[in-house]
Amino acid sequence: MSRDPLLQPFQLKHLTLKNRIMTTSHEPAYPEDGMPKERYRAYHEERARAGVALAMTAGSAAVSRDSPPVFNNVLAYKDEVVPWIGELTEACHSHGCAVMIQLTHLGRRTVWNKGDWLPSVSSSRHREPAHRAFPKLIEDWDIDRIISDFADAAERMQAGGMDGIELQVYGHLLDQFWSPLTNDLVGPYGADTLENRLRFPLDVLGAVRKRVGSEFIIGFRYTADEAQKGGITAEEGIEISRTLAATGQLDFLNVIRGRIHTDPAMTDVIPVQGMPSAPHLDFAGAVRKATGMPTFHAARIPDIATARHAVEAGLLDMVGMTRAHMADPHIVRKLSEGREEDIRPCVGATYCLDRIYQGGEALCIHNAATGRELTMPHDIPRAEAMRKLVIVGAGPAGLEAARVASARGHEVVVFEAQPDPGGQIRLTAQNPRRREMISIVDWRMAQCAARDVVFHFNLWAEAEDVLAENPDVVIVATGGLPNTALFETRTQSAHVISAWDLISGDVKPAGRVLIYDESGDHPGLQAAEVAANAGSHVEVMTPDRVFAPDIMAMNLTPYMRALQDKDVRFTVTRRLLGVERSGNTLTATIGTDYSDHSYEAEYDQVVVNYGTLPLDDLYHALKPMSSNGGAVDYDALIEGQPQSVSSNGAGKFQLFRIGDAVSARNTHAAIYDALRLVKDL
Repeated sequence: MSRDPLLQPFQLKHLTLKNRIMTTSHEPAYPEDGMPKERYRAYHEERARAGVALAMTAGSAAVSRDSPPVFNNVLAYKDEVVPWIGELTEACHSHGCAVMIQLTHLGRRTVWNKGDWLPSVSSSRHREPAHRAFPKLIEDWDIDRIISDFADAAERMQAGGMDGIELQVYGHLLDQFWSPLTNDLVGPYGADTLENRLRFPLDVLGAVRKRVGSEFIIGFRYTADEAQKGGITAEEGIEISRTLAATGQLDFLNVIRGRIHTDPAMTDVIPVQGMPSAPHLDFAGAVRKATGMPTFHAARIPDIATARHAVEAGLLDMVGMTRAHMADPHIVRKLSEGREEDIRPCVGATYCLDRIYQGGEALCIHNAATGRELTMPHDIPRAEAMRKLVIVGAGPAGLEAARVASARGHEVVVFEAQPDPGGQIRLTAQNPRRREMISIVDWRMAQCAARDVVFHFNLWAEAEDVLAENPDVVIVATGGLPNTALFETRTQSAHVISAWDLISGDVKPAGRVLIYDESGDHPGLQAAEVAANAGSHVEVMTPDRVFAPDIMAMNLTPYMRALQDKDVRFTVTRRLLGVERSGNTLTATIGTDYSDHSYEAEYDQVVVNYGTLPLDDLYHALKPMSSNGGAVDYDALIEGQPQSVSSNGAGKFQLFRIGDAVSARNTHAAIYDALRLVKDL
């Protein structure tokens, strides 16, 4: 028996949880037609198979038709969900993993123009800034209906074999009632007393408990401190927690601190990279001490050491490591086997959540198998026959290719022109707030070192260098260089520099700096931050109607906090048409896509962020000598079959290119390129 605190069992009512690690409720947006079908089940089963003790699914499942999902949630108000819940539960139970689900009514945290086009309802007349729908002030018949909907949904989950449910009481309807900031009601559910504010959540709890009986496990995931003037204070949150415990109807408390009504508020609840780890852990421990209740919590607990401390110090009974398990679903297995160093680290990039809130599906920035368990392996299978691979480039695409190829048992040689691996990630990590990104590189280098991958640094590989290795497969992962040509002009201005130039420190910021950002991704704002920190007057300009659209909500928050107290302004719907030197300054001609309007403005420095152009000379030099001419069978790639294109009988090797050596994309795309190609080589 292990003495590790994380590997000790925990008794939750009648249910024995085999260890202290759980995945907390989150909606990866994988349901189909509102049902948790094969993809959803495979995602949770992968973590269950590797040893997670409790999977809290959904984030959250909707109990009512006037709570339409905003990011493809499970529809718990439909009877047809029961068999799908049954299959999900059975799959996780088969690996000794308990399964529960979070139920909710979104209240004002939704929109009215989806689903059945019903008005949203809330205890507040005010819209939630993040979702922008003005709600109807809830009526008595709405309250009765929604209480019944919660009980019905809980009964469906019980019928599907789940071990319990969690009611969502932060940011959603139940919390809107008990927060003084979002309760405009009068009467028994009004904001005049704490007792009245708690009445609706407790009425829901009572109805659910009556419906499912005394043995079924029920918990609250709730805000115990809104951390905002006029909201629930920490002291009142402790009082609420004691009141919940005293009902005798709850089996656990899952503690949240903060609000989620705006992007910045949500980022404080769910911190991203560069923010402190586990910022609310001590407060969750205070709730546990005050109530004596089984206490769960998750908020940027990305590593085993922090999780172990949470349990060992008596702060938590169950530790949520949700984003960490998106990065590596096998954390518990590796911990049990004494392989902590093999755990793929969560770097806090929050690509997963930002994609959900932008209407996509949850994907990990550096584990391309997450969410693709039906087609992509987390454990790389050995190849039937060993081959020799030469990989050119040690950025994220090249390193992932090397990792996967070596795990398959192939001989791997990597050429890299720079003295260190990492490519653009090394540039990203120049920002202290984004330094954790380098773990994407470090983890892969450690994996490659364990499998004897050979690296040649400071070597600009030419065709003869590659051919001298006598490879069976060549993968070009050389990335790209900044494109500073203006849109559709096909001309390079000698008077502009790239965002990379500022980020790397190769060029110092000048006095008046224009950051012209046509890509809308991190380098633009990262360069703006460099210039602003140097005391420059900075204008961030984009031809789009919003700035930095690819950075998305939660990752935008730290940039805004870093820039808004400095001399920075943002200009949208303006296109840079040309730059000419005028003595010691630069004259920029600026237009717009919306009209013929144009004007000139003076700057000391013009910085362009417009993606990259592939470094593909080596690829084109090798094409005529390859057996496939660089061609990829897309059908085989998508279906997970080996590449068998042969267009040149004299060719001695297969040739492929991946990542930005193909076209400018992002880190996840580069890693996915590598995984899905090399797993079948």
